[in-house]
Amino acid sequence: MVIRMRHTRAHTANRRSHHALKAPTLAICSNCGAKHRPHHMCLECGFYKGRMVIDVAAKKKARDERLQAKKDMIDAQQGFGQEVAEEAPATEEASVEAPAEKVEEAKEEK
Repeated sequence: MVIRMRHTRAHTANRRSHHALKAPTLAICSNCGAKHRPHHMCLECGFYKGRMVIDVAAKKKARDERLQAKKDMIDAQQGFGQEVAEEAPATEEASVEAPAEKVEEAKEEK
């Protein structure tokens, strides 16, 4: 179906008047005092309605250990890759120097 009449700017603006963003309502945690969404647990301490739902400290500790192990593994792999990477620039420098020598030789011949 094709629209037969053009919408005026005023009509479009009236329709879009309800598209404005609204600030979220926040509740204050009774345990730690941080702000959180109403009827949701506090993301800072893991409490909801005065009882612990999730042990956030233990989860953070486990996450930090997992990230540290991942960093150690990446460092170990990069250590292997650095030996190969150190050899690569030497060949690149030689290839960069070679054309420069040819240019100098060409100038000397003239």
